[in-house]
Parts: sequence; C-alpha cells; structure tokens
Amino acid sequence: MTHQNRKTALITGASSGIGREMARIHAERGGDLVIVALEQELLDELKTELEKKYSTNVLVIAKDLTHPDAPQEVYDAVRDSGMRVDYLINDAGFGGRGKFHERNWETDLNMIKLNVIALVALTRFFLPDFVKRNSGRILNVSSTASLVPGPLMAVYYATKAFVTFFSNAVAEELHDTRVTVTTLMPGATDTEFPRIADVQTIKMFDKPANPRSVAQDGYDGMIAGKLDVISGVAVTERVMLALAPFAPKKVRLKRVRRMHEV
Repeated sequence: MTHQNRKTALITGASSGIGREMARIHAERGGDLVIVALEQELLDELKTELEKKYSTNVLVIAKDLTHPDAPQEVYDAVRDSGMRVDYLINDAGFGGRGKFHERNWETDLNMIKLNVIALVALTRFFLPDFVKRNSGRILNVSSTASLVPGPLMAVYYATKAFVTFFSNAVAEELHDTRVTVTTLMPGATDTEFPRIADVQTIKMFDKPANPRSVAQDGYDGMIAGKLDVISGVAVTERVMLALAPFAPKKVRLKRVRRMHEV
C-alpha cells in the first residue's frame, strides 16, 4: 500500500476497539494522527506506541464527547495545534440492552449525545474546511443494526439508523466535490462494545469479527470513497440483511427481539 503523503486523520473512540486499530493502520501508512477519547492514559499509551514504531506525529485530545461543548473544543484544539485534518473518522459510540422504559435515562441520553450529536457536530465543524480545499474523507462508524429497528436495544439501533441515513445524505450533497462520506456498518465485533452493551452472552456474539479486519475494511473503503462498507458479517447474515426489507415488519421486529433475549 502506498503512503498517504502524511495525511492527518482525526479518530474518535481511538482508545480501544475499531478506532484504535484504525489509528494503527493510518500510522502504518505514514500518516499523522489526532486521537480523541475519554481515557487520557490509554490515548497516551497509543501515542507512545505509534510515535516510537512509525515516527508519526500524534496529538492526544482527551474529551468527554457527550459534553455539548466538546466537539467545538476538539476542533479548536486541532486548529490551535496547526495540524490540518484530512480524514475525519467518527468511531466513538456505545450501546445498551433492555426495555426502553426500564433503562437508565441518563445512560440512553448520553448514548444519543455520543452516537449522534457528537458525530454530527464534528462533521459540521470539519466539513466546511474539506469543501473549501475540495479534498477530504469522512468515515462514520454505524452498524448493521442501522438497517432494522432493534427491540431491547431501541435507542442504540435508532442512533445507528440516524448515522447511516445522515452520512448517506451528506455524501450525496457532496457529489460534485472531491470530498466523500463513507459509512462503515460492522456486524458483531470483538471489542469493548458487547461488554458495555451487555450483549456478550447473546448468540450474535458467539463468533465476533476481528476488530483489525473491520477497521481495515472501513479504512480502505474510506480511501476509495465508497458510500457503504459492511464488514464482519457472515455470508448467511449478509443474505438475511439483504432480504430484511422484504419481510413483514412485525416478523423482523420479533426476530430482532428474540436475538437480544438471553
């Protein structure tokens, strides 16, 4: 693979899972990084690893992206550092299982703030610069969950549906530019997500995908300017996802609910 001419990628959720693997992939290709997450210590460890191994420049921004001012603060910190972001990778997000009316409201509200509002805000702050330069790549990490409603994970599935529809719409708005928006839709992946979302015991996570391979698919799809990238999904599941829109909605809802029941 050719080096990306010292392109700088900003990656949220870079402290673990798919985001961390994307940071490694970008550094391997000779790129510089802005890594954003809540955990300062984990970000510092990653910075040390990547700078030592690849002689890359890594700016660490430890932020709680559920805070309303955080996206603006991230944008300002990057601008003040003198770095120019070429790729924006919105990976930060989390999920949770349970009946909506029984779940903790603060948790679900923070899920909406992180999965939806922070992603949209960061896109809004950086996109005008990309359009002005007529170059740039955006990768928004959604999920195969975005393709159907998700009983027992109602808010999570809805946030991911928002991400997919929002990303696809903005991608089309940019059709006459050299700026692209790619949506990555992973299936069950071996990250911190299943533990935090309390889904590690459900059948879907029996054989989760490797986060490195999912990150590679997403990164390559972003570089190629693809619209959607589905990754970490078995052939049988791909067929079911393709057929899902044609099944009666009640049948689909029952199937997803049973999938989430333990």
